[in-house]
Amino acid sequence: MKKSRLSFVPLVIVFAYLIIPLLATFLYSVSTKWNQTVLPEGITFKWYTELFSDGAFTSAVLRSLVLSGGATVLSALFMVPAIFAIVVYAPRLEKGLQAIVLLTYAMPGVIMAVGLLRAYSKAGVPMVLVTIGAYFIGIMPYMYQGTRNSLRNIHAVSLMESAELLGASKISAFRKIIVPNIMTGILVSALLSFSILFGEFVLANLLIGGSYETVQIYLYQQLKKSGHFSSAIVVCYFVFISILSSLVVKFAQRKKESF
Repeated sequence: MKKSRLSFVPLVIVFAYLIIPLLATFLYSVSTKWNQTVLPEGITFKWYTELFSDGAFTSAVLRSLVLSGGATVLSALFMVPAIFAIVVYAPRLEKGLQAIVLLTYAMPGVIMAVGLLRAYSKAGVPMVLVTIGAYFIGIMPYMYQGTRNSLRNIHAVSLMESAELLGASKISAFRKIIVPNIMTGILVSALLSFSILFGEFVLANLLIGGSYETVQIYLYQQLKKSGHFSSAIVVCYFVFISILSSLVVKFAQRKKESF
């Protein structure tokens, strides 16, 4: 009994380590003044009222949704068929694809941003599109791993062989059999990729900066003005990411139950 109770101690320590800074940020975001006392001297929600009434914040959220959502959708549309074709019909090329995907980790965001600026700053290509392309490359490992594991779990090669023996074409079998069976894995990978891109700052700040202000750039600018206001932004951002994370966990659990 004593041993089972002690097993919860590390969990409690980790939970406290994660939740205390967030709780302090929330208290600071609803405080009128918090300088010389242990707890806030007063409670107010005016910072949240100002935040949600600020059109710049709404625009920043929409821009982040466009960048992150656009890159995620493009990745799903192009990566899933490509990974399927290689895993099922050209398995010898899979090692090469893995090497290409792993190269993404070897390219720091700052170096990538500088290279993209030198390549496209005078090419007449909108930097928003360049940023979406950079995001597309950045989430390749997540889309690749999730899709590849899903294809192996459903034995995609055997399914395709059975479908073709029954007279289905390759495109029809992929669209009506493979995609529905790996949809959970695609959604989990897409939600994970989207949540990572939504919090990305380096590429967005260097490539588009204030000309296309995202949530992270908006937060960075507000840090210089008001700590209470920026704390309210952090809390809202955390709530949004928590919702996305819960969706990822929910879809992952459904995936396990289906198998």
